[in-house]
Amino acid sequence: MKNISLLLLCLVLFQCKIEKKEPIGKDTVTTALPMCHQGIPGEEAIQKKWMEEINEIKPDAKMAKETKGMVFIPEGTYTRGATEYPAERNQTEGSLPRKDEYPLNKIKIPSFYMDAYEVTNKEFEKFVRATGWITIAERPIDINEIAKQMPPGTPLPDPETLKPGSLVFKEVSPEENHFSEWWTFTTGANWKHPQGPGSIYKADHPVVHVSWYDAMAYCKWSGKRLPTESEWEYAGRGGSESALYAWGNSAPGQETSQGNYWQGVFPNKNTGEDGYLKTSPVGTFKPNEYGLYDMSGNVWEWCNDWYHWYAYTCDSQSGLLENPMGPSNSFDPSFPNTAQKTMRGGSFLCNDSYCAGYRVAARMKSSPDTGSEHTGFRCVKSGDY
Repeated sequence: MKNISLLLLCLVLFQCKIEKKEPIGKDTVTTALPMCHQGIPGEEAIQKKWMEEINEIKPDAKMAKETKGMVFIPEGTYTRGATEYPAERNQTEGSLPRKDEYPLNKIKIPSFYMDAYEVTNKEFEKFVRATGWITIAERPIDINEIAKQMPPGTPLPDPETLKPGSLVFKEVSPEENHFSEWWTFTTGANWKHPQGPGSIYKADHPVVHVSWYDAMAYCKWSGKRLPTESEWEYAGRGGSESALYAWGNSAPGQETSQGNYWQGVFPNKNTGEDGYLKTSPVGTFKPNEYGLYDMSGNVWEWCNDWYHWYAYTCDSQSGLLENPMGPSNSFDPSFPNTAQKTMRGGSFLCNDSYCAGYRVAARMKSSPDTGSEHTGFRCVKSGDY
């Protein structure tokens, strides 16, 4: 096991890290508008070699024709963006909405089907056996791709250290509270070995250590696709305009059946009061009002959209948005040299003291070629498939 450098860690793994807070409000900073057309164009950032592999995958004929295991989500209109907390709720800084969740946008979504559960290891194994797909975490790391994402002149890691692997979380002592200490690049960690060599996946748990490309490959085989950010949030809210979480508005920890997230003091001690220190079997906790499980917690879920910090600001210029597909480019002021895809839902590592990613409006992002111990996905189909 090797500790990857802080710079490389920041570039290859999204952090459940809340940027330094600025005053948050409903007003949009108009100076952000020029940024709508800036960032890294998605068509330039996409890894064409992997997309070519994905395009060669033949869909499973039976799965492409059915909606087994999926939930019908009716068409409707909702307000996308940060949901205000009740006035009486005393919130920690880590649980507050971020500025990229503003301004609020009115969104119209056509009907679609969504997987009731996150894709499991059992389902992913079936896909791998049918297609021979090798996940990105199982492939040697391409040092040339790393170089493209780093500022000019940045020293590169020794190529000998770039063996296949992924990032695994570890609890740390209070003296090791910097996020660079929380993750270890573990050679041999992948979907089959979630904590590294010697660990074995559990069939009914969500598949992890999957990149956006891996998720896209599975979608192609199953005749499905990844949800857009707007579809995901619409489904996560379960038909409620005021929902803070998929389970409703009760504060985290107030009920035992809410979801799989971190209990205790993050990142020093997870008390496991929900029964799990890592992932939990899909469907362990109660579903939202649409019948979707684990929409808050367990693992982060890939969406199709490129991440853009100002996406909602740019969208606010268009009035009612009908089925938005997301921006065509990616921009994150914290990592301007890295194109990223969006993720939703939070994970077993989320906690109000640091990262309330289990809020249905919370946005997260990661490089599309990167997976980790708490990254998974679920699929959707259009209502008129």
